Amino acid sequence: MVKIIKAAFLIAVLFIACSFNIEAKQIIVSKSGAGISSVKTALTKIAGGDTIIISAGIYKEHGIKIHTPVTIIGKNFPVIDGESLGQIFTIDTSNVSISGLIIQNTGFSSMDDLAGIRTQQVSHITISGNKFLNCCYAVFIAASDYCTIQNNFIKGNPANQQMAGNGIHGWQSINCEINHNEITGQRDGIYFEFVQGSTISNNHSYENMRYGLHFMFNDNNRFVQNLFENNGSGVAVMFSKNITMLNNTYRDNWGASAYGLLLKEINDSYVLYNHFEKNTAAVYMEGCNRIVFSRNDFIQNGWAIRVQASCMNNTIAFNNFLGNTFDIATNGSLSLNVYSGNYWEQYDGYDLNKNGIGDVPFRPVSVFSMFSENMPESMVMMRSFCVTLLDKIEKVIPGVIPEDLIDNSPMMKKINNAYPGSGT
Repeated sequence: MVKIIKAAFLIAVLFIACSFNIEAKQIIVSKSGAGISSVKTALTKIAGGDTIIISAGIYKEHGIKIHTPVTIIGKNFPVIDGESLGQIFTIDTSNVSISGLIIQNTGFSSMDDLAGIRTQQVSHITISGNKFLNCCYAVFIAASDYCTIQNNFIKGNPANQQMAGNGIHGWQSINCEINHNEITGQRDGIYFEFVQGSTISNNHSYENMRYGLHFMFNDNNRFVQNLFENNGSGVAVMFSKNITMLNNTYRDNWGASAYGLLLKEINDSYVLYNHFEKNTAAVYMEGCNRIVFSRNDFIQNGWAIRVQASCMNNTIAFNNFLGNTFDIATNGSLSLNVYSGNYWEQYDGYDLNKNGIGDVPFRPVSVFSMFSENMPESMVMMRSFCVTLLDKIEKVIPGVIPEDLIDNSPMMKKINNAYPGSGT
């Protein structure tokens, strides 16, 4: 019996020792000297948890498939060039990290969404510190959870929007982190569809053909402290709920149909501490319910907020409206939203009791904005004396503007809307 116990004990110790004695190895890929000169070859020689170090050089490869958990690190930014022949990396296993590479030239296909890196039904993927150049899609996250995409530079160069993909594309995924990326020249900088529980933060998305950020059918997500500028439109959030939009900047998104923030069929969400500057329309709302707009700055936009008649139970409070052509515009005859405690630069009321709140309510909708919503051609009359006179009369005797679209407690001074902890 004692011998049996000793044998069992030795087997257990040996098993534990073997479990902890297996050390992950490093494989070097290099264009100089003997050894491995191909990423594809290196991937055939790894076990789970190994590391591949790719030395500087140009590696003309595409169709690289990763089936085993691995860490891939580029030294001095080696170039993985797909030569416009197809997708470059496909990850179909969890626990993979790729960093320090230049990934370029996927080419374009009308049948396939070619990507620099694509993940498929995996989890715990980290893609960081890479440069993606001239890829149809830079990173395509498909049905993958707990992915981190950070500190990447993405630059597309498509001939037109039909030949362009998105910088970072997320589909049917959960708990992804997209942060500190710079994205330009794509169709949409970032596109999420059927994605939940994810955060997009500290990204710079600019000069993209369509949107800096595009949400479709996403719930319980947040985007925080991003800069969206000079895109076809800034951000579009559609058919989603429980979205937090916090401390972002939307700037210089100009065009006939350009918006800083387009909201369509959105419910139970928050737009807080954002900065909207020099957009054709800072915010456009259609079919939106129970959204709180608070502590935002609207500066020198064409329209600050365009609220369609289909919007109800939204709250617009403690925002600054400065130098906009139109502060609020609507196409409805009723106001089913609350406006309270905002600072309106155009307000010319008084404050006799010196409590910081105007004694006279403010009507932020001009009669001309009502006309222009229904008759865009009337914009040619915008600076005329007749329009100014009509606005003055309408303020005193409302007849066209919804009677209940009013801020009963306008602030006399600009509100400090610096985000807590931002240092400004």
